[in-house]
Amino acid sequence: MKHIARILIALSLLSLSLSCTKEQEEGQKGGSKFLEVNLYDQATIDEIFAKGTTAFRYLAHLYSFIPQDESINNREGWVVPRSDEAQFSWTQWVNYLTFREGNYSSATSVTYSGSMDVAGFLTWEKFYKAIAQCSVFLEHIDQVAEYGNKTKDEIALLIKQSKAEARFLRAYYYYVLFRQYGPVYLWMDENGNPVTPDLKVDGATLERNTVQECFDFILRELDGAIADLPIHVGDYGEQSATWQGRATRGAAMAVKARVALMQASPLYNGQNGTGLYDNFVSKTNGKKFFPEYDPNKWDIAAQAQKDLIDLAETGEYALMQGTTTNPNPMQVAASDYEAIFQQPWNKETIWGWWKRESSEYGSYVAGAGQIIVCTLANGLELAGYSGITPSLKLVDAFPMQATGRYPLQLGNMYQKTNGRLDYSKPNVDPLSGYQAEGWTENYKVPVNAPWQGDPTLDPTHPTGFKAHNSTVGRDARYYQCLVPSGFPWPDKNREGGPIYFTCYNSSACSSPWVSSGDANRVGYLWRKWYPTDRPLNNWAAYQMAVVYPSIRLAEIYLNYAECLIEKPAPDLVTACEYINRVRARAGLNKIEEAYPGIDGDRDLLREALRMERMVEFNGETLRHYDCVRWMTAKEEYTTYNWTLKCSATTYEEQYQRVNNDYVGGGNPTFTDRDYLFPIYAQHLAEMTNMTQNPGF
Repeated sequence: MKHIARILIALSLLSLSLSCTKEQEEGQKGGSKFLEVNLYDQATIDEIFAKGTTAFRYLAHLYSFIPQDESINNREGWVVPRSDEAQFSWTQWVNYLTFREGNYSSATSVTYSGSMDVAGFLTWEKFYKAIAQCSVFLEHIDQVAEYGNKTKDEIALLIKQSKAEARFLRAYYYYVLFRQYGPVYLWMDENGNPVTPDLKVDGATLERNTVQECFDFILRELDGAIADLPIHVGDYGEQSATWQGRATRGAAMAVKARVALMQASPLYNGQNGTGLYDNFVSKTNGKKFFPEYDPNKWDIAAQAQKDLIDLAETGEYALMQGTTTNPNPMQVAASDYEAIFQQPWNKETIWGWWKRESSEYGSYVAGAGQIIVCTLANGLELAGYSGITPSLKLVDAFPMQATGRYPLQLGNMYQKTNGRLDYSKPNVDPLSGYQAEGWTENYKVPVNAPWQGDPTLDPTHPTGFKAHNSTVGRDARYYQCLVPSGFPWPDKNREGGPIYFTCYNSSACSSPWVSSGDANRVGYLWRKWYPTDRPLNNWAAYQMAVVYPSIRLAEIYLNYAECLIEKPAPDLVTACEYINRVRARAGLNKIEEAYPGIDGDRDLLREALRMERMVEFNGETLRHYDCVRWMTAKEEYTTYNWTLKCSATTYEEQYQRVNNDYVGGGNPTFTDRDYLFPIYAQHLAEMTNMTQNPGF
């Protein structure tokens, strides 16, 4: 932007009092105090850094820019419904539909309340502001000479640690920019060292750095932070009990693991030989922004994952297991998976944060949390919009519990119609045990429904219910995350007995289909974030103190497995071992038992790894960034708006897959240009020397 540094310095210093918005102040409902910052009446840098009290409040403020990936229906979380793991039920959120359909440009006008964040156009400005403020902190924190009763040595240690935090956050914010836009402008001097923004910098002189320069810079900064960050949050000092979510060595190593994996992945490492970015060059010097393929980057990425795994195996991190003594293995797997998201700061969470957005689990719709009412069903007790639902592809992805195989053929899930994936024509794996058609009578859900089969507790379905065969025999995560039409809502404490979720076109349904407004138009609920046995009949039940596990150990295990598959000297046997760690927690057999010979078949194991990531991290924003870095989004996202026939008048008729029942928007589409998001035209008008992404 023109005079970009001046703008950001002004935002850093003069408007700092506005940085602690009501959203940030109220968002830490779970008990964390670290981000509850009050920076009012702090006019100058010298005043801020004269005392440790105000200086470390500034540090806390730096955390307020952390992207809200967890906000599935707003902010940076817009990538969940952008991907192939989700489907809209809303028809009124035209901005989502615009990006899902690919009908946007760098000048797209976005007017819906809050949707500039959804569109992503504010990301550029937001995170350069964050980077500027991190640099200001690093430039001035050494001015602190007193902090309460602490000695000089204690203050020196805090300063050292806080510098590492700010350095980590700055590198992380560059990564957030990079994952959206590709190569970005790095604020550094001629020697490659990050600098405090210079007031004399003019937007007209700015050009992007190359992909490799960005990776080198981010990884180098993370290494510097890792060296000085403490292993435990408790090592920060006397306020550690309220500082959960602060950067630790493990958090920085986890971000490094993600960045190193991204660096090795096809989009950023040779584009699979497609030449996609061969002509993407700088306007200033003609330099190519994207590097040639380097297979050794997979070894670098593998080592980054293994370093963190080694730290985990000292007892620092572990998969969430052993949360129940229930003798049913399926229930154990479901409970362990649920605990990842319902037990704050559990051992699997390497880095996370309390839900911060006030409307996320706070005062939205008379107190209902946004992510809850937007995923729960209309008419199901108190409230629900069903605005974001699982896609039929995600529904199809969960493995079969008995065989451990994925229902559809790996790497070839569907046939095509008119060049688009056709979810009504699945390529069923005949060895999986999956049945795409037919019905099972007297079915009982294997988890979270202990009342089934007891006519006293469930008088309307005393011997079970009629279930479509496609919903039968799936793994524990399927039943923990999804509620198909016809299934009971998992609440054993509900007064009057269980309620069954049904969503076709009948007044007898708990969530009837309607032609407009809020209704479930896909046939499945996404309930991953709502705990079992929590009531739906009061607003207070929607307000939960939940930690978002931004990076958890299961991700590092599957990252490592991917690296072992892709590196120049692959180690498929060990890759299977780390995939199996995640599968075992889900109650599944070993991948080589499910697919004999897969530990010697690189291509097949790659596809299994990708399916396991889709299932394990469903709704956690990883799917979109995975499909982008793998360069599979163009193939995987281009389909039709497939749903069950929710406009049907009977339950049996509903269970057919159609693409003409959905009433909102055109068909999902992804093209080569969509791998990188455009820099907003308004910004480019002020940064006239900067090269726009291809296709825009």
